[in-house]
Formats: sequence, structure tokens, C-alpha cells
Amino acid sequence: MTIVATAAALSLPISLCRSSKLNTKKGVRGGFRVVAVFREEGGLEKKSTWGQLFDVEDPRSKVPQCKGKFLDVNQALEVVRYDLRYCDWRARQDVLTIMLLHEKVVEVLNPLARDYKSIGTMKKELAELQGELAQAHKQVHMSEARVATALDKLAYMEELVNDRLLQDRSTTASDQTSPSPSTSTQSLEVVQRRSPRKSLNVSGPVKPYHPRLKNFWYPIAFSNDLKEDTMIPIECFEEPWVVFRGKDGKPGCIQNTCAHRACPLHLGSVNEGRIQCPYHGWEYSTDGKCEKMPSTRLLNLKIKSLPCFEQEGMIWIWPGNDPPTATIPSLEPPPGFQIHAEIVMELPVEHGLLLDNLLDLAHAPFTHTSTFAKGWSVPSFVKFLTPASGLQGYWDPYPIDMEFRPPCMVLSTIGISKPGKLEGQSTKQCATHLHQLHVCLPSSRQKTRLLYRMSLDFAPLLKYVPFVQYLWRHFAEQVLNEDLRLVVGQQERMLNGANIWNWPVSYDKLGVRYRLWRDAVDRGAKQLPYSEST
Repeated sequence: MTIVATAAALSLPISLCRSSKLNTKKGVRGGFRVVAVFREEGGLEKKSTWGQLFDVEDPRSKVPQCKGKFLDVNQALEVVRYDLRYCDWRARQDVLTIMLLHEKVVEVLNPLARDYKSIGTMKKELAELQGELAQAHKQVHMSEARVATALDKLAYMEELVNDRLLQDRSTTASDQTSPSPSTSTQSLEVVQRRSPRKSLNVSGPVKPYHPRLKNFWYPIAFSNDLKEDTMIPIECFEEPWVVFRGKDGKPGCIQNTCAHRACPLHLGSVNEGRIQCPYHGWEYSTDGKCEKMPSTRLLNLKIKSLPCFEQEGMIWIWPGNDPPTATIPSLEPPPGFQIHAEIVMELPVEHGLLLDNLLDLAHAPFTHTSTFAKGWSVPSFVKFLTPASGLQGYWDPYPIDMEFRPPCMVLSTIGISKPGKLEGQSTKQCATHLHQLHVCLPSSRQKTRLLYRMSLDFAPLLKYVPFVQYLWRHFAEQVLNEDLRLVVGQQERMLNGANIWNWPVSYDKLGVRYRLWRDAVDRGAKQLPYSEST
């Protein structure tokens, strides 16, 4: 679960996406004198909600002295961090100057602000305002209680629906074959069936992949990683493939095994849009046809290839036997976001276990205590709210929207109210956001190829900071390692027969729905739950 770790670890300054044209060196000093006057009157210090936001130490005195020196990577990263801190401090001072000047303008223009009132009058008016505020708070709490009650009822109803779906397989056969001697007997059977807590059965070695799971478009690589003269070897559903660009620049995906002596083709090179085997120089085009056989007569040979397509900065393949669908789902970030990082990792866990982890946020304050969730409080109740027939929704009390998109993608949008902090009750209440895409490609029954894309709707210049890609990868790996030590342990126990979904609870809703969808695919069901595909 990569989540907001990257932004949290850097404490990104929101002000990086705006530049100030004002020279506020004198204005800031004057502004601080104004603050001092306000505090003497007892106003700003108690009532201001933004005073602490600008109480940031001037970082210029701590800038590392590196002029004229040759810097290694760590020293360069340290200089970059100080540059970011200075930009953040400078922007805060600019905004502070503007706000203080605004206060002075209001004070001058508003005649009511110039009226002198006695301390008694001010206390009386303050008491009246506090009374009105308390009443308003009471009304808000009553409304929140009503909403919470309604959501609890909805969650209970959805839980009943999920339980019913879990029971279908175990009860359908008995319903069809068991006689019904009396109404009382039927009622007793219903009670006996519903009284025990039902669970998903995900245990033992991973079963061979059903052919239907292959009949989807799968993203396998980012376009920026596939140059004209490069190859990307991958595994997909326990078969080796290699991706490269042809003469026309379009990507192709062929079997990573030479037809001659079964040599891995990715150990060779790409010449004029053909991949050359390093053993005897046989060359293959993007459709798998062998077009060159040095030192012998050219034979009519062709190795297996897959439908391959490039869209929105990603390379897609269709590994199934059915004809590929005409449309490829869009995985672009929402409008207003810019892509800041694209990372690929090979992980030693089955892709379903990784999806289970990514679709679960309730574990964050217990698992990610050294990264993005450090200092998070543990909510009294965590819920995932979603339509009755959907694979998307939002977390409560976290401002995070999340969606599972078949066959193996997780999309999430995280609201960040303050730099490096997760706040607010919904993403709409937050001014800045982080969008994430996780693609969990099933390499084999114990390996996953993870594609991670991170986008921000603030700090557009951050992507041009030198070495920033290495920082993103470092923070992503830190978070992932916190998860992997747990998921690898799950996998070991699952292979030995333990059920990793033995006791689902309310916040497991999205993970349960993914497992019901996956189970329907593995059984070859004609109609998949939570999906329009048939």
C-alpha cells in the first residue's frame, strides 16, 4: 500500500505550485510588528486559525555550504531538501504579508472596526456569539448522528447482501435437493444456516488460473520505459514474454523463447525493429515471424505473439484466447493532476494477496507506523461506503476514494489538507490531492509485477527537481516493505492450508467484493458480480 507516504515523507509545500512576484522583505518585518500589536489587544493569538501555519523557521542559516565542491548523491539530495524548505518558507512569508495587509485594509475601510467599545460590551457580545456557536454545534452534531445512523443501516443491509452472496454456493445445492416437510422445519434450517459466521475460503496453493481471467486487457509497462532499442522481459500467467518496438515504433509482445534452441530472446538486442537472438542471430518481428536466419536457409517460422497496444502512456496486452475487446479502459489521472512518478517492482507474492492489501486501509495505523501513518490515531470505527453493486466507494473517517477496476487495478484519490498530513472527512473537503494507480499483473502464482503511478494536483514544478524519481522510489519501497513482511507471511500460511479470509468484518467490504468477483471468474461463471461483463 503506497498511499500518501511519498507526500507525507517529504512534507511537500503546497506553495510550490504558486510563485510570488512581490518583494516582501520589508513587508514581512512590518507584518510581524502588526501581529505583535494585534496580540497585545488579545485578538489574533486566540482567534486566528492560520497563525501557526506561518510560524516556520528561516532555513537560510542552515543551508549546507557546498559551493565549488563535487557532491555525491546524498549531498545533492540534502541540497534539494533545503531548496524545498526555502521555497516553502519564502511562499509562506509572501502569503502572510498579503493577509496582514488585507487585515489593515479592512480595519481602515470598515467604520464599525473603528468604533471603540468597552470591555464589558465586548464580553457581552462575545458571550452571545459563543451561545449561538454552541447552538449551531449542537445542531451539527444532531445532523451527524442522523447521518451516521442512516449509514450504519446501509452498511448493515450491504453486509446482509454480502453474506447472502457468500452463502449462495454452500446453500444452493442443499436447497435444490433437501425436502421441505414443514414450515417449522424450513425456518429451523434457515436459522441454522445463518447463525454461523460465513467466511471466504482462500487457502491452500493457488489454483491454476482460469482461462477466463486471461480474457482482459492487462497493462504491463509504462511507455516511457520502452525506448526504440530496448526490450522489457515480463512474465504473465506463468509464461515468459518480451516487449519491444517495431520499425513503425509501435510496441509488440512475443514469446521470450527462440524457436531454434529455446534461448531467452531478451538477452539479445533490437535491430531495425526486430529482436535478435544472442545465440545464433535469428531475428523476429513484433508479430513473432522469424525474418532472418544467418548462415542457413530462411525457414517459415513464427513464435507466439499477443495483441499489444499503447494507450495513455501504458503498454497493454491481451493474453487470453478470446478475441480482444475493442476498447481499453482509461487509467489516466483525473483532470487537473500531473504525473510525478512511475515505478515498476517485482514482488514475491501472488497478485490476489497484494490486491487484498491495497484494498484495505484499516491496517494503516498499525502497519505503517514508520512511514505515512506515523502518528495516526486509531479510529473507533472504520467503514468503507459503497453502492450495493459497485467496486468503488470512499473510506470513513479517511478522506480517500478507492476503486477496484477489473482485472487487477486499484485507483485511489487521497485528500491532503495540509502538507504531509491526511485530514478532512472527504476528498472534496481537501484543497490538494494525491492520485494513485496500482496495477498488479499476475506474473505467476507466487509473483506479481507491480506498476505504480503517482499524480498530484499541486506542486507542478516538483517533477523537475533533480533526482526526485529516486526519492519517490525510496519512499514507495519503504511503505511496500512494511506490507510485504506481512503479506509474505500470509502467503506462507495460506500455502500450508490457512484461510486468509476466515473472518471478514465491516471494513473488509471492498476486499470481499474483489474475492467474490475473482471466485466467480475462477468458477467460469457466466455473469460476474459487480460487473457488466458476461
